[in-house]
Amino acid sequence: MRAADFIVASLKAHGVKRVYCVPGESYLALLDALYHSGIDVIICRHEGGAGFMAVAEARMTGVPGVVLVSRGPGATNVSIAVHMAEQDAVPLIVMIGQVARDEKYRFVFQEMDYAAVFGSFAKGVFELSDASRLPEMLPRSFRLATEGVPGPVILPLPEDMLRDEIGEAEAFTYPLPNLGASAAHIDQLQEMILQAERPLLIAGGVLRGEKGADALAKFASAQRVPVALTWKNQDVFDNGSDLYAGHLDFGTLPAQREILSKADLIIAAGTRLGDVASLSYTLPQAPHPTQTLVHIYPDGQPIGRVTRADFGLIANPTDVLAALANSTRVAPAARERWISSVHAATLSAQKFVSPEPSDGVDFGRVTMALAKLAPPNAIVTTDAGNMSTWVHRHWLLTPRNLLLGGIVGAMGYGVPAAVAASLNAPNRTVICFVGDGGVLMTGQELATAMAFGASPKIVISDNGIYGTIRSHQEKNFAGRVSGTNLVNPDFAAWATSFGAHSFSLKMGDDIEKIVSEFLNSSGAAVLHVKSSAFALSARGTL
Repeated sequence: MRAADFIVASLKAHGVKRVYCVPGESYLALLDALYHSGIDVIICRHEGGAGFMAVAEARMTGVPGVVLVSRGPGATNVSIAVHMAEQDAVPLIVMIGQVARDEKYRFVFQEMDYAAVFGSFAKGVFELSDASRLPEMLPRSFRLATEGVPGPVILPLPEDMLRDEIGEAEAFTYPLPNLGASAAHIDQLQEMILQAERPLLIAGGVLRGEKGADALAKFASAQRVPVALTWKNQDVFDNGSDLYAGHLDFGTLPAQREILSKADLIIAAGTRLGDVASLSYTLPQAPHPTQTLVHIYPDGQPIGRVTRADFGLIANPTDVLAALANSTRVAPAARERWISSVHAATLSAQKFVSPEPSDGVDFGRVTMALAKLAPPNAIVTTDAGNMSTWVHRHWLLTPRNLLLGGIVGAMGYGVPAAVAASLNAPNRTVICFVGDGGVLMTGQELATAMAFGASPKIVISDNGIYGTIRSHQEKNFAGRVSGTNLVNPDFAAWATSFGAHSFSLKMGDDIEKIVSEFLNSSGAAVLHVKSSAFALSARGTL
């Protein structure tokens, strides 16, 4: 068995069904080993897009996404996805073709020191130069990517090592250790919840998936505790519930912030409680909260790192919430007044008011039409930018949906994520929200969609500006527009050139009619919206 063949066997043992790649001569033996292996090889058009697809698949499945890239330029191109995986706590395995072992340290063509390049934002960088160590290092790498705070692991593979013979080695896995809270911990938490008049649960990405969402819903109902969702994790709880306390992001409205700050107990479950999830470290207040803080996470590293926690628990939050959901003790009657006030603030934030722009289509209206007409189990992917704010504020997502958005705020994620989502869930409608800036960063992955039969529905907000940066520019240097105007192609014609269906929306068009035709089209489709720059976001106008 060649080392390359063993790597493929190990990938299969770890449940990997597909890998994303841009091919390179530095890992030809691995590509050969994948030939007729049963693992799908998704050939992408840019390493950044390939990495984004692997990250999206990992968010969907919980299994580390795998991306293969060549050395040097290929490795540096994929670094944006590595950064996203680190910031978003997503398990990712990056295999990089490396120069041959006898060429190391000679400054040969495309040689790089990957420990130096990725060391500051990867969980581990292991150059696998000894084929006999593969049975140990591959399961170690997969375990490291998934344990505790998930993240990226980088595996440079010297091209000559891939051809080494290693005999009939066994491909095995390293199971994760069991985490759990004792009965005494559950009783203590239950007592804290019962004593609280105004409890609030902040739910994070660890609760993604059917089990986590089910435990969260049952906990909230049994304990009568409002649930606020961290950025881009809006789909883990029913946004139409009377216990929904809103989506915590950069644009959370002042009135909603004020009511949530009145909580007397905050339970942070499945979130690292970083700057966005805590509304810039104000909910709870850092370093010493005004509320009692309970922090539940499967790794001790984030607990108490920035904000003091009164009760920290290293455990799987799904198991903890499921145990608390079985309680038969009744919440105090005063709790309902708190729930009512939180719900009123949430409903107020969800109201849609159009500024009636005259310079293009109100993209908020387009989002509302998509939310109304999309299947109830639609998958939604969002790129970075203002066009996603309407999704977060007005689309009442539920756990039947799946929201794939980059917490790190990287432009270019939306289209590759939609391609990966469509490949992973071919029977579900996948809707991508992307701006004119992001779509020209990785929109060429529409070619990947066409090549592999994916059918994403891509909605492009074309307002001719880098909108988020422009909004900051107007706040700080009003009227001095520099570096934020864009000149765009005809995106409908662009989509047609790939073989996708194309639709256009301009001022005066029947929005619901065109959106309906777009959603009902077969295969991949693009909706080009000539949107208003003035009606910039759900948070306000330019």
